[in-house]
Amino acid sequence: MSTTSQMETLEDKKKRARRVIAGLRKAFPDAKCSLDYENPLQLLIATILSAQCTDERVNAVTPALFARYRTAQDFADAPVEEIEGFIRSTGFFRNKAKNIQACCEGLAREHGGEVPRDMEALTRLAGVGRKTANVVLGNAFGIASGVVVDTHVRRITHRLGLTRHQDPEKIEQDLVELIPKKDWVDFSHLLIHHGRRTCEARSPDCPACPINRDCPSRQT
Repeated sequence: MSTTSQMETLEDKKKRARRVIAGLRKAFPDAKCSLDYENPLQLLIATILSAQCTDERVNAVTPALFARYRTAQDFADAPVEEIEGFIRSTGFFRNKAKNIQACCEGLAREHGGEVPRDMEALTRLAGVGRKTANVVLGNAFGIASGVVVDTHVRRITHRLGLTRHQDPEKIEQDLVELIPKKDWVDFSHLLIHHGRRTCEARSPDCPACPINRDCPSRQT
């Protein structure tokens, strides 16, 4: 039976997922979070800014932003219009500025200005959902709380037949069942690199794909 057969068992799918991870690690040994940050607060802010925006654009605006505001209290005390000016090019800047300020007010008020190392506490903050919390916990603290599901991860896991769901939380549930916990944090980085360099949305380069033998959607 082919590993990509429609009759594939759960155990077969787990084995294929592990082969996918091994193949991507070999192809992208330096895959890591592509947002620039120096501390958990900066990663939290950068991840909020990355919604519907490229990481490259976020990285272009955050040096000046982080030079101006160094603590959660700095963001909380700043005029929201001033924050907007720094992040305008990231899109949806008014809503992002409002969320950043409200998030930092919550950090200052409830956590002494520190980013909590807890999913529930993080997702209570303004502008922070599971995806953002997973990014922060996994990359700032090394805590594997789940799998980050962004547009690349959603697209490629569908192509790989690792999920049939569209909802990010349901996709994450499928992935945590298939992927060893030790790989949860790196898995999204590997797929994001793969999606940017090989498995593009409109024109996947299947002949050059390092995991094409384990992809049921491969094109010849």
